[in-house]
Amino acid sequence: MQITADELRQARKTVGEVLTPTPAHCWPLLGERVGARVIVKHENHNPTGAFKVRGGIVYMDMLKRTQPDCPGVISATRGNHGQSIALAAAKAGIPVTIVVPQKNSREKNAAMAAFGARLIEHGEDFDDAKAHADALSAEQGLTFVPSFDKCLVSGVAGYGAELFEAHDDLDAVYVPIGLGSGICGTIAARDLLGAKAEIIGVQAEGSPAYARSFAAGHPVSTNTCKTFADGIATRIPDPQAVAMINAGASRIVTVSDEEIAAAIRHYWTDTHNLAEGAGAAPLAAALKEKHANEGKKIALILSGGNLDLDLFRERVFGAPPPDEA
Repeated sequence: MQITADELRQARKTVGEVLTPTPAHCWPLLGERVGARVIVKHENHNPTGAFKVRGGIVYMDMLKRTQPDCPGVISATRGNHGQSIALAAAKAGIPVTIVVPQKNSREKNAAMAAFGARLIEHGEDFDDAKAHADALSAEQGLTFVPSFDKCLVSGVAGYGAELFEAHDDLDAVYVPIGLGSGICGTIAARDLLGAKAEIIGVQAEGSPAYARSFAAGHPVSTNTCKTFADGIATRIPDPQAVAMINAGASRIVTVSDEEIAAAIRHYWTDTHNLAEGAGAAPLAAALKEKHANEGKKIALILSGGNLDLDLFRERVFGAPPPDEA
């Protein structure tokens, strides 16, 4: 998959009709922790609280033009992709059904429903939910919206373009990897704008499919994905994403859930921003590689801030939920 300059330009125009650019702030306290000048790209400031809304807007714009009589769309998600599709589909006037795993985030479920989505719970994880959404798509005649697609990558590449235009002297950018649209969009933006920064992917130790795929040079699935960071909890990598990441990223760093939780706490104390697990993972990776970042200028993609209150209490402060306290 290759994103052209014209595709990126048009995607940014489409997204710009709905969203304003997100800030990229320099945070001195984070810099002291990491030993580098740290720029945070605040995708948590989007209307859905995450970067994926950019791709949803571009995808629904394409669908409205190519399938004007589309009876509805369906997709699978742990939350942020579903909010993105729900918001964008509502703006396009297209009914949307979202399949989520059982015991999914209650707060993300509520947000998707508030944007107008019909929710269905099925399976133990994202990949189970995706298989069920595929089946329902065929049964009910709904258009399936994937979590990785050229339109989605073109849309989210806009945050990378905004970042590199504002900071063309970055040495490295740390990007979380769920199914891959965010890091692939960042790679595409870097290459199209002629930036020189290393792109470093970040995964949870308990969900290392892309890290293993990077090491192997081809897609490698895992049997389980064990991490509280639901935005990066995937077992089956997308082959197109693997090819683009393996060609354009410098490396993939894995971090523990404990390191992610510490990074959430650092974001809260140092910037007063709430980061979800996936959004905090790049900071965790930069801290893990502190020795390699000394004196450099790096960027962290704070991809989202949709962290449930109970999970925030448990992971950051070690407090049990209210009904167990």
